[in-house]
Amino acid sequence: MDTAASPLTYRDATDADVDEIVALIESAYRGESSRAGWTTEADILHGRRTDPQGVLEVVEAPDSRLLTVERDGGVVACCRLEHRGEHAYFGMFAVSPALQGAGLGKAVIAEAERQARQAWGVTEMHMTVISVREDLIAWYERRGYRRTGETTPFPYGDERFGIPQRDDLRFELLVKPLV
Repeated sequence: MDTAASPLTYRDATDADVDEIVALIESAYRGESSRAGWTTEADILHGRRTDPQGVLEVVEAPDSRLLTVERDGGVVACCRLEHRGEHAYFGMFAVSPALQGAGLGKAVIAEAERQARQAWGVTEMHMTVISVREDLIAWYERRGYRRTGETTPFPYGDERFGIPQRDDLRFELLVKPLV
C-alpha cells in the first residue's frame, strides 16, 4: 500500500502519546534528523525543543487540545490548539521530516482551523513564529496568515526553548481570520 495515499486520522492526544509526540517534534526541528525536512531549526537553536513534561502539560491543559495526526497507525503530525477567548492559538506544529513537502502540513493546518471554528466558534487563529524563519513565515502567509509586526522577546537563558545560536531571535505574531 502506498503510504502517501493512506488516509489521515485526527484525534486528541492522550498521555500514552507523549513520548511519540516528543520524538516527532524533536525530529522535525532539532538535530541532524530535522535536516531531512525543511522546518529545521538546527542552525538557529540547539538542545531540545520540548520534553515529555511540556507535552503532557499541553495534553492535560484546560481549553487546550493536542491534535494528533496518524497515518497507518503511526503519528505523522501534531499541533496544539488553545482556546483564548475570541481566537485560538496554534502551536507545537510538527510534521514528520520524511513527509514534509507533500501537502500533509496544509491538510493538518486546514483541519486544525476547521476544528477550532467548530469547537470554540473562534473567528481568528493566532500563532507565533521565530522572526528569522522567513521561509516558514512565507509558508504560513500562503495559507492566509498575515504578519502583524507584533513581536515578543525570545526567552534567552531558558533552555526549555533551546540554546540560541544567534542573538537576534524573537517571536512574531501571525494572525488569520477564520470565516
